[in-house]
Amino acid sequence: MSIKGFPSARTRTPDYSMPIMEPSRGALARFWMEWMVGNDKHSAKPQKDHLFLPDFCTIPMVYSVVVVGELLAFILVLTPAGSAGGRWTQLALVSLFVQWVGLSSTALLCASRRWLESLGNVAAGFAGYILVLLVTGMLSEAAYWLVQQPILGIEAPAIRPLGETAYWPLQGGGPSLDHDTARHLNFLLRNLAISAIVSAVALRYLYIHHQWKARLESQTEARIQALQSRIRPHFLFNSMNTIASFIHSQPELAETVVEDLSDLFRASLGDARVPVSLKTELELCHRYLHIEGLRLGDRLRIEWRTDTLPDDALLPALSLQPLLENALYHGIEPCADGGLLEIHGKVDNKLISLSISNSCPTADIPAPHHRGNRMAQANIRERLALFFGPQATLRCEARAAEYRAEFCFPYLQEAP
Repeated sequence: MSIKGFPSARTRTPDYSMPIMEPSRGALARFWMEWMVGNDKHSAKPQKDHLFLPDFCTIPMVYSVVVVGELLAFILVLTPAGSAGGRWTQLALVSLFVQWVGLSSTALLCASRRWLESLGNVAAGFAGYILVLLVTGMLSEAAYWLVQQPILGIEAPAIRPLGETAYWPLQGGGPSLDHDTARHLNFLLRNLAISAIVSAVALRYLYIHHQWKARLESQTEARIQALQSRIRPHFLFNSMNTIASFIHSQPELAETVVEDLSDLFRASLGDARVPVSLKTELELCHRYLHIEGLRLGDRLRIEWRTDTLPDDALLPALSLQPLLENALYHGIEPCADGGLLEIHGKVDNKLISLSISNSCPTADIPAPHHRGNRMAQANIRERLALFFGPQATLRCEARAAEYRAEFCFPYLQEAP
């Protein structure tokens, strides 16, 4: 096998004090155990936030509260019938008060988030509801006593009927409430009623959105796990045959192949939600090609040009290996003389591009394998889309004697 830029898979000092067959048997045992049960350190799952209330400490959430509060202010001002002359003044007062209540409630929910998380969703919902009503009541009282006059567009003629006996009777048929008390109660109860309705609708929406998002994430995780776990059976059989051929003649090499195969299956059985670094993905590809190179020998020629790629870029695990497997299975292996496999990478304006080019059999060579249904390519496209969104692309192009696959993805150092 002729390889350019391909480091050795592993270097080790053999222990000749042990029987010659023991290392391979131990490696085989470790391989089967890791294949069946996986490796815990590679399957650490990210912590989930089970509270349905969003994080009110974030800027997008604060912006949403401001926008919704301003829309509510417009509704409150436009709802009553009357002249439009004082609407702008009324809108300014209503907007000031609504934003005051909204931002104060947001700050309180942000500060009490850790406490709310310890209560559970039901108790946290009731607690958050009560907190918003308390903020509304306290700020309503503060606004009334600071201004000492009707605000929110409540004029004296509009409040005066509330002082009549028909609306605010005292027990025993006594005199009605005075005008200031009626105005005070009207302002307080009106604000509390509006806050109670709006808060209940908002909390219900947040809960339904949380449930929908949780179901969507669960379905997405199941799809990603299913997509990542697909490794063709023929690769396993070929690898086991390669191991069997080296056990007696070169047991140390057989052990190396077992460990390389173990790494591949560990990656396949790992948590698909946890991305890997580009360095880890390329090392995995080196191990895969090391196994196939032992089987194909000089028929496989490899050229690596990935020195300029950043090691800390993140991508879904096993994004590159299926493309390499396609290149070998459909391109290099059918040719009697083998072919050239090229892996090139570059970075341009925070966009990483990886291309895989392989020789293709000519038309006069009968294909020993079926053409395939392009499931691996669809698999990778879907996984890249789930992780990166529309910014990631995979393009494949077939030429006369070459097949080229190129996928591009943004340079991310943290999971999106």
